[in-house]
Amino acid sequence: MNPGDVLHLTRAASPQFVRPIFFRLIKVRADLHTYDGWTWLDGYQLDEKGDAVARRELYALKAGVRLEQISSASQPRTARRQPSPDQGEHRVKTSAPS
Repeated sequence: MNPGDVLHLTRAASPQFVRPIFFRLIKVRADLHTYDGWTWLDGYQLDEKGDAVARRELYALKAGVRLEQISSASQPRTARRQPSPDQGEHRVKTSAPS
């Protein structure tokens, strides 16, 4: 598992996932001690469109974590910030002397 991977978590990963979720991994928490075969995951729960809806730390059975293969067409797009009207080119208005 690598940062950025999308994981499918079901009851095979933990009884807490009665309703399966998709999860974008930030990191595996190697600094936290666990039972053999279990791990702490830090990342974002995803909605049906692939957008992050909640930051979560999850405890899961490694053998039950499934890596999702996502094509680039179905990956969520990152929003591109558009400059606001006042951030663009500034023109100084001059008035003719009266």
